[in-house]
Amino acid sequence: MQKAPIRDYRDLIVWQKAMDLALACEKVCVELPSRASSVATQIRRAAVSIPANIAEGNGRFSRPDYIKYLSIANGSVKELETHLEFSARAYGRTAAIEAALKLAVDVSRLLAGLVRALRGKSKDPIR
Repeated sequence: MQKAPIRDYRDLIVWQKAMDLALACEKVCVELPSRASSVATQIRRAAVSIPANIAEGNGRFSRPDYIKYLSIANGSVKELETHLEFSARAYGRTAAIEAALKLAVDVSRLLAGLVRALRGKSKDPIR
């Protein structure tokens, strides 16, 4: 079975999963109590930065830049996991938080795989 070609970042499974994660985090934020507005803001910011950094890295013209932005995206995943874990401890562990944490693990794993694949390729520009 032949894979469809990657035309841009939207075709990357990691970007698609990161978008799913951002939407899952929006559900978490809606369910948080109003007194948790500051952590909800941090969750939203970190969650949206993940697919944004994947896209930005993909738009760069060098492989090292791409890897750098994927690393930034992975750092945002870890930041997001921390905000979600804080929310679970402070306001109660919910199904929405658990779903978001599971997606975060998946996104982190996919990012690591993409970085490994990019490091295994030549140093030529991506495009």
